[in-house]
Amino acid sequence: MNNKHIMKGITIAAIASAIWGISGTTIQFISQNQNLPVAWYLSVRTLGAGTILLLISLLLYRKQTFAIFKDKTALAWLLAYATLGLMANLLTFYLAIQTGNASTATVLQYLSPLFIVIGALVFKRQTPMKTDLIAFIISLLGVVLVITKGDFTQLAISVESLLWGIGSGITAAFYIVLPRPLAKDYSPIITLGWGTFIAGILFNLYNPVWVGGPKLTLPIILSVSTVIIFGTIIPFALLLYSARFAPSDVIGIMDALQPVTTTILSVIFLKLSINVMEVIGICLVIIAIYVLQRGRRNLEAVNYREADF
Repeated sequence: MNNKHIMKGITIAAIASAIWGISGTTIQFISQNQNLPVAWYLSVRTLGAGTILLLISLLLYRKQTFAIFKDKTALAWLLAYATLGLMANLLTFYLAIQTGNASTATVLQYLSPLFIVIGALVFKRQTPMKTDLIAFIISLLGVVLVITKGDFTQLAISVESLLWGIGSGITAAFYIVLPRPLAKDYSPIITLGWGTFIAGILFNLYNPVWVGGPKLTLPIILSVSTVIIFGTIIPFALLLYSARFAPSDVIGIMDALQPVTTTILSVIFLKLSINVMEVIGICLVIIAIYVLQRGRRNLEAVNYREADF
């Protein structure tokens, strides 16, 4: 890959991450200003996005779209991804925003790589790396600054919002890890399409889209459509496209634009009050995740060279 291609990939990945940030701000507008029933909103979002993604998958891959149902092991991973990853993450993220704000919820969800490493250390009994410990301390300090605004005597958000936000970070880790066994044999669009569609069916079993919905107004239609299109379909497509031009580790760094974009848009459009300590906290969380991912990539590179040797 030459520098021109890498810069193109970085630019596309940055746009994708920024669009995800727009989605977070829109969700706050939906949850706090439009007072949408959470069950109805999740039913509409997942079923709508899943249907569109499967239609795209059928155009691109045709019969291969249904091949995943012929493999029982793959189907089990898909169901785990749809329920423990997609459903759980969408629910916890929405409630974290509804009870708090999009900026803080996005920062807490951005901690998902840290939760992945913690899970590996606990369940696989791996020895923590020096960079793991550094990242944990920096991220902890960053989160404390974000949720207290620098006043350590009280929380700037409710305990409920904090717990939902931590849950969002943990379930985002599931969202990342659970589809990995499917990546070798199935396109990400197929996996995401079926996962979202299955989540949509399950949400609709609890609350069908035609039951308990609000009176549809133009702001509601536009905001929900924005979340479906800009929160799932467009950024994911851009991220896939960016992988053609830049390495995945470089693309991953661009994820940092998501909490930054959400915070900026929340300040501009939702009148979110933010102080210097919160900005420092957000920056520390971004730095922590970068340190964590950098350390892990270096370890993988060393292991790869040793295996070759």
